[in-house]
Amino acid sequence: MTVPDPQDAPPLRWGILAPGGIANKFAEAVRGLTAGTVVAVGSRDGGRAVDFAARHGIPRSYAGYEQLVRDDEVEAVYVASPHSAHRDHALLAIGAGKHVLIEKALARNGSEVEEIFTAAEAGGVFAMEAMWTRHLPHIAWVRDRIASGAIGEIVTITADHGQSLDLPAAHRLKNPDLAGGAILDLGVYPVSFVVDLLGAPQEVKAVGRLTETGVDGHVSMVLGYPGRTLAQVDTTLWTKTPTTAVVSGTEGSIEIDGDFYGPGLVRLRRADRTRSVVEEWDGSADNGFQFQAAEVARGVAAGRHESVRMTWDSSRAVMAVMDEARRQVGVVYPGE
Repeated sequence: MTVPDPQDAPPLRWGILAPGGIANKFAEAVRGLTAGTVVAVGSRDGGRAVDFAARHGIPRSYAGYEQLVRDDEVEAVYVASPHSAHRDHALLAIGAGKHVLIEKALARNGSEVEEIFTAAEAGGVFAMEAMWTRHLPHIAWVRDRIASGAIGEIVTITADHGQSLDLPAAHRLKNPDLAGGAILDLGVYPVSFVVDLLGAPQEVKAVGRLTETGVDGHVSMVLGYPGRTLAQVDTTLWTKTPTTAVVSGTEGSIEIDGDFYGPGLVRLRRADRTRSVVEEWDGSADNGFQFQAAEVARGVAAGRHESVRMTWDSSRAVMAVMDEARRQVGVVYPGE
């Protein structure tokens, strides 16, 4: 159950590619909660890069990404651009010999995921999908309880992620050119959670509803596993759902309060009629992004190409589920 203290990970010098909202959280985590530093930031808008650098005490800012990845002080690049650009930006950084942490979803589809991993292996650099949930203390607690047999054989997992997003058609989450839709932005969390605990499913069944722009606005999936095990995943742009997760087994169940993908409260219940609480544990933590940053730092220091918690095969499995779900509901991005 113990998660290494992010402050104990080796120092790593970061460059941030695309300083959007999520990059603010990452910069704050690295600066305040790890031994690492952010030494440079790059944006297509030079003024935006300057503002971001000033806000986070970053010494260098660049207009564009070429100078960022060629900065000799940058050891690893955090790719925080839209999904549609992840492949190109990751390959740009890898081509410059930089390690990469790439925001989820890792890319638009499985083919692009393979391009990234092939390049990382050939270039001898570390590459990881930035699914921060995988590295959090409360998820370590969940995995520990399952491994101990506390809930018996897993029968079902349910997890959801929905947000009430009243967005214009041009917004990136509704824009097919930017790989918009609920699945890649929100659904990736519950899908990755299920794959973390059960591995790649044998079957995927999906039903969905599309936005006026042709991307997925609401998708429900059933993932089939050997024996009696099924998982249900729901994601939508149209309402704020509980964003909880429940893992139910023959001997008990584990509940994760919303938002399940961030640090928070977990509890273990009996599987009898009373469903009484056996154990409760508070996995709260400030920010949360420091754990994935530390995982990269440890991997780089050890000379690995991939994470032991967010493996390449796991990222492949997550993307395969999302590819199949998009195929079934009829979402195709331009250029695919």
